[in-house]
Amino acid sequence: MGRSPRARIAAWLALTIVLATIVTAGGGALLAVSGTPAYAQERPRTLFELLFRRDEPLFRRGERRREAAPQRSQPRNVKRVPRTDRATAPAQSAAAELDKQEDARVLLVVGDFLAGGLAEGLGTVYAEDPTVRVVDRSNGSSGFVRDDFYDWPGRIGTIVEEEKPAVVVVMLGSNDRQAMRVGGSSEDVRSEKWEAEYTARSSRFLAEITGRNVPVVWVGLPSFRFPKMSSDMIAFNDIQRGVTEAAGGVFVDIWDGFIDETGAFVTNGPDINGQPVRLRAGDGINFTQAGKRKIAFYAEKPLARLLQTGPAALAPDAGIGEMFGPPIPGEAPVIQHTPPVSLLDPALDGGDELMGLVVEPRRTTALTPAQKLVIQGVAPEPRPGRVDDFGSSPLPLAAAVSTEEPSSDMRSVTGAVVE
Repeated sequence: MGRSPRARIAAWLALTIVLATIVTAGGGALLAVSGTPAYAQERPRTLFELLFRRDEPLFRRGERRREAAPQRSQPRNVKRVPRTDRATAPAQSAAAELDKQEDARVLLVVGDFLAGGLAEGLGTVYAEDPTVRVVDRSNGSSGFVRDDFYDWPGRIGTIVEEEKPAVVVVMLGSNDRQAMRVGGSSEDVRSEKWEAEYTARSSRFLAEITGRNVPVVWVGLPSFRFPKMSSDMIAFNDIQRGVTEAAGGVFVDIWDGFIDETGAFVTNGPDINGQPVRLRAGDGINFTQAGKRKIAFYAEKPLARLLQTGPAALAPDAGIGEMFGPPIPGEAPVIQHTPPVSLLDPALDGGDELMGLVVEPRRTTALTPAQKLVIQGVAPEPRPGRVDDFGSSPLPLAAAVSTEEPSSDMRSVTGAVVE
């Protein structure tokens, strides 16, 4: 027959007590093996304590869990930076690495976002030179066209007065592919009026720098992935080169450093050590760190001559070269003349006889007529019967030549009969 409700409840309670006793005993044994004395030495808990645990506050349970958790060992020789100081840690480290002298000369970099990358590259170049400090005053979205956003000709004078640089490095123009307001009207890019106004603004910009007796190094624009953009950069480079040389500055052409042998844009190419690296970002516009360092590499030599630092300053007769533009104004270039090699040394084996310096030939044998003509300028005397004997001809050479049509039996120079 079916059991009464009281019997079923009593059986359920008995089963629960048995199971609770087994669990408590097993848990104590496991804790004893694991070596946690706090649980191993406790008395077995009752079913009521297991279900409700009213004898222990909740916060105490969390403490017991943290006490039982194993402690992780801290790595040695590692200085942990507090979270509030992590943002300033890189700046402090950079300041320690770039500790400069109080009288360090300022290398002022101005321009757009490409100038910002150039400043990073130059910072690497002069990182270990305490006498030169690179100051980046670039504005990423600026240019000559949008003077309503940033007026470079109007602001550069104040910047130069504030920084008092030894040299100003310019890289500007990548944002100027847009229409310009000229005389109240909008002029298209590279139109006649646009180029005239762009040239005028660039000239005013340079005049503000050179008028304060500060030399200028203008770094040209590179190629980009987009052909139309690269075409505009070539036109901008022509304008910038012209105004820079007219103002007495140095124009640095970097175009060949970022194209292949066919003149096309490249993403990867050789770095300053000739190793293949990635030079440009995926957008085909920006530069990687290696690319920024390569731009700075092109500007190193003219800057070294102006700042009188590095190997270039130790060789005053070393010209800047075609890659780096014309010589620096005010310095007369030293030209080394190489005398021509003598014709008496046709093998180019190191003979020391040079043209113009040979007075008497050091020979024991007589000179041939050809050598007399070349060395002494004396033509040999004609002998009768030779083709150069015109003594018996009453007419000049030109008149002695017949103008009549050749006859059919005249022989050619090869001796064959002309049919």
